[in-house]
Amino acid sequence: MSVVEKIEKRARALVAPTRPKKKPSPLPVSRSRRIDKKKDAILDAALDLFAAYSFHGASLDRIAERAKISKANLLYHFTSKEELYLAVLRRILTLWLSPLASFEVTHDPIEAISAYIRIKMQYSRDYPQASRLFCLEITQGATVLMGELSGPLRELVTAKTAVIQRWIDDGRIAAIDPYHFIFSLWAMTQHYADFSVQIDAIMGKTLADDAFMEAATANIIALVTNGLRPRPA
Repeated sequence: MSVVEKIEKRARALVAPTRPKKKPSPLPVSRSRRIDKKKDAILDAALDLFAAYSFHGASLDRIAERAKISKANLLYHFTSKEELYLAVLRRILTLWLSPLASFEVTHDPIEAISAYIRIKMQYSRDYPQASRLFCLEITQGATVLMGELSGPLRELVTAKTAVIQRWIDDGRIAAIDPYHFIFSLWAMTQHYADFSVQIDAIMGKTLADDAFMEAATANIIALVTNGLRPRPA
């Protein structure tokens, strides 16, 4: 299995729904699946409306209508709009960070980083609303998500900067600041989701165009990996 396939497999596993192995009163499998499906429908509807109208502009009534359930049913799964909003943001954060979480010291760094860029560009193409909502939350001060940013996110980034530093120390990539490198990767890949309207206005294309998607991805990979290759002292 190639590094790309390993990272993609690990990323899919990290964003897959998880369930405890044992529960005091386990639900029948069919009922459990129905509940998961309904919660996913609520989260999808909430993402669309929060991204379009912000937290304050999206009402629970409209979210329930979009999810094709009653408001009472929605509140059975999420007791408030604040809880639902945080659940949406946590799901976004898990999705966007899953490829980074897959970095391992044993990976070939150029292959691993190229795979990371390709996966992130796929996410920018397939989940643009998620990226835009996350960006909106951050630019507004991350009042809801700050605990996640300063806790789990900080821990993950710290762990993965250690992996990148190990690649540097072993002479496998050029000496760079691992933190700024991660920030740059986020900026380059998520730009195509957050500023898709601007890109479309300039070029008349978005990542929905397969040729444009491949060209944009290849360009970022070339810029990054060419800059990372070790140089003679």
